[in-house]
Amino acid sequence: MKVFVMSLMLLIVNSSASAMNHGGMLMDEKGMIMNANSDNLPRDCTKISENVDITIHAGQQNALKFTGKMFAFDQQEWNVKPCAKINITFINDDQIRHQLMIHGLPGYLYPEGMFHLELYGEGQLQASLIMPSLKKTYLVHCELPQHMEKGMKAQLKVDGGDGDLPSIPGISRPVRADVYSVDWTELSLAVLLLSVLLGCAILFFIILNATAIKDFSSKIIKKIYVKKM
Repeated sequence: MKVFVMSLMLLIVNSSASAMNHGGMLMDEKGMIMNANSDNLPRDCTKISENVDITIHAGQQNALKFTGKMFAFDQQEWNVKPCAKINITFINDDQIRHQLMIHGLPGYLYPEGMFHLELYGEGQLQASLIMPSLKKTYLVHCELPQHMEKGMKAQLKVDGGDGDLPSIPGISRPVRADVYSVDWTELSLAVLLLSVLLGCAILFFIILNATAIKDFSSKIIKKIYVKKM
């Protein structure tokens, strides 16, 4: 009976372990890695040209330098040699879920042409991939709803890339720029008009009473000076 129970427990453990590592996906309670590749060369590469260590931060703090953006990576562009091995340390500085996805990779090496790192909250992951030799610009982004649209988008260039992708914060123009229109109501128009009139009245008062204001200021300054003496 004891042997049977132990065998059953081993079967459950092995089943759980295999469920956490299948189809190129590694997953635990803090995040997920998909299609990592540290040693398989693309067909157009005879050897690894360079080892590049990249640390990428994801979070709201990085978006403060971009008007109208909510999320961003701390960098928006990387450039590597053809056949480079990239060792990525992905750090999530927020308490919410963020991803780092690279698209357009060869499907025979990276299923669905994708490399994927994901953290469910604050923390970090490390994984590697080897780039093909093709001169190309690859999309790097977070695929969670509105995260890319709100700024979490970058580009990875191999051999200088084949141009800039659209809507990369700080690098290229957006396909469709955000419009922050004002909803004018009778109340908001009245407040605006009152503010303009009040500003003009204050300016007009200062101009008419410039001499008196100057004399009054001089008297105050003299009194302060005499008290200090």
